[in-house]
Amino acid sequence: MHFWDNGASTMISKRFFLAAAAFAVLSAGSPAMADQFLGSYVARISSSDHYASDGYPLDTAAQMVRQDRANFHRFGIRDPEDDSDPWFRTAGARARFEQMLNRGGAMSGATRSAIANGEPLVEVEVYSSSVRVRIIGY
Repeated sequence: MHFWDNGASTMISKRFFLAAAAFAVLSAGSPAMADQFLGSYVARISSSDHYASDGYPLDTAAQMVRQDRANFHRFGIRDPEDDSDPWFRTAGARARFEQMLNRGGAMSGATRSAIANGEPLVEVEVYSSSVRVRIIGY
C-alpha cells in the first residue's frame, strides 16, 4: 500500500509515514540533548604542556591539552591564564579526556595545528560525553 492510494489504506499508510518521520527526527535529536553542557575553562597551552611528565615531547594536540590538565592538577605547573576545572583532577579522568579530544568535532584542524605548533590560549567546553576546544588568543 502507498500513502497516495485512496481509501482506508491511505490513512494507515499516512499515519505510518508520519510516525516514522517523527521517530527519525526525535532519534536524531536525542544524542545532542543527552550531551549536556557542564561548563568550561580557559588554559594557556604553553611549552611545558608540549612535554610529558617524564620529559619526552608529545606528538598531538590532544596529548598537549591533556598534559596541561596534568600539569595543573598533579604537578602544580600553572600558567597565569589557567583556570581550574572540576572534571580532570584524576589520571583516569584525564585519560578519558584525551579520548574525547581525539574524536572528530572536538577540535578543528587549525586548532590542532595552533596547539601543536605554538602556545595559544584555549577555551575548553566540557559536555557530559564530549569536549570542544577553540582558540581564544595567542
